[in-house]
Amino acid sequence: MAQGRNLASEKYKVAAVIGDGALGGGMAWEAINNAGASGADMLVVLNDNKMSICQSIGALAAHIAHLRTMPLYRTMESGAQEIIRRMPLGGGLMSKTAKLIKRGLTSWVSPTSGTIFEALGFEYLGPIDGHNIGELKHFISQAFQMKGPVLLHVVTTKGKGYSHAEHNARHFHGVGPFNSGNGKTPEKSKRTFTDVFGRALVKLAQKNPKIVAITAAMPDGTGLNRFAKKYPSRYFNVGIAESHAVTFAAGLASSGMRPVVAIYSTFLQRGYDQIIHDVCMQNLPVIFALDRAGIVGEDGPTHHGAFDLSYLRHFPNMTIMAPKDAPELAGMLQKALDIAGPVAIRYPRGAAPGAKRVPPSEISFGVAETLRDGMDVAVVAAGTMSNDAMEAARQLELDGIDVRVINARFIKPIDEQTILAAAADCGGLVIAEENVKCGGFSSAVIELLVKNDALNLPVEIVGLPDAFIPHGKAGRLRADYGLNCEGIINAVDSILAKNGIRRRAGEEDIVIRQSI
Repeated sequence: MAQGRNLASEKYKVAAVIGDGALGGGMAWEAINNAGASGADMLVVLNDNKMSICQSIGALAAHIAHLRTMPLYRTMESGAQEIIRRMPLGGGLMSKTAKLIKRGLTSWVSPTSGTIFEALGFEYLGPIDGHNIGELKHFISQAFQMKGPVLLHVVTTKGKGYSHAEHNARHFHGVGPFNSGNGKTPEKSKRTFTDVFGRALVKLAQKNPKIVAITAAMPDGTGLNRFAKKYPSRYFNVGIAESHAVTFAAGLASSGMRPVVAIYSTFLQRGYDQIIHDVCMQNLPVIFALDRAGIVGEDGPTHHGAFDLSYLRHFPNMTIMAPKDAPELAGMLQKALDIAGPVAIRYPRGAAPGAKRVPPSEISFGVAETLRDGMDVAVVAAGTMSNDAMEAARQLELDGIDVRVINARFIKPIDEQTILAAAADCGGLVIAEENVKCGGFSSAVIELLVKNDALNLPVEIVGLPDAFIPHGKAGRLRADYGLNCEGIINAVDSILAKNGIRRRAGEEDIVIRQSI
């Protein structure tokens, strides 16, 4: 934006705000490298609250913490600036000579303060109290008068103003309803897919010392907090740096470890290139645990995991699985350790059906599970859509409609034999997935039918449209886009109509079948 302003010969201020946790990401440093060399007038405000989602970690966090503890630097810097203002340098702080003098004076007091930014072409100001509005306004105004890129280091407290959040910022980063008096949140009534994954991984790690776990600053959100406590030497938090997390896992895998990278579906997109070149091209046994796949609800368009099946399916050597319930997730994690190549297991946010059933399901490589037989229509479903398909089949049975339900289990490779048999036996096919229709599971099934000249039956797809899904409660969004029992029933009705079968619901349920 600063360069665009310059090219248009316009005059306005440009400022960017970044947190100390996000500053550790590679793209931030690519931008700092570019901006520092450009000399463009711009302000970067570093909001330093010692936190990303969890505590900020890494060498950079340690350096910023050092700057945070240098009040003498700030005092000396202010004194140096006052001296320079009174010197006849023609432009004060805007003068290149003035900048050099200030850096010399402050470096004499604290040789290490600010050098990481100043060495890259930024003028460093701070640290200042970000909750002191007067001081904040003063320094922002001062920064905008300076030439070239400026970094203003602002220290804040995460959760400021609410004592429970201040003392437990990690918990209150993203929180549902809670008691404002004592800060307590209601106990979860059901075990989630995240919980199931975390517990299953700890059990597997007890037997296999080569299992290591990697998170990108989200130990709680991905369920790795339990693993971190049990096996701290085998747990790695790389900060908000998903692309590095992927390549870091590749390095561990090439060294004989069995890395499990737990990342939200939407954030794994940041490691797209690394998945291709560093994992899949080397055919390394890295396991990707994709939490929050599909619709996630109130977090909005940036967090819906709507694309993972599409962007992972076209990678050679990649195996993709999707569980319908807790036992399947545990079984798939166990099965992934037997696969000598990259594996992705994607599962949604929320309660996991069957979480009380301890034994993991037996998973055979590339084999789907037929949950219910039927001849009128077959529903081939990915992941938890299988549960909606079963409920739809039970309701349709009341009208005399016989629905076969297939739990795909594997998105890649798909179970060709089971799907082709359903296409041959049934009068139509419904494909259900909680992913965009473009390039996802439904595309894989249709490609299979075309390849085998079996696309001679009506097919309906239940999935997300070619659009960004808005904010909203997960249940409401699934209903709006037909990703539920009712949506599957509507798809079955559409196929029945194409086959000349009319279904009428009511006390006098009648099914009129016409010859096809």
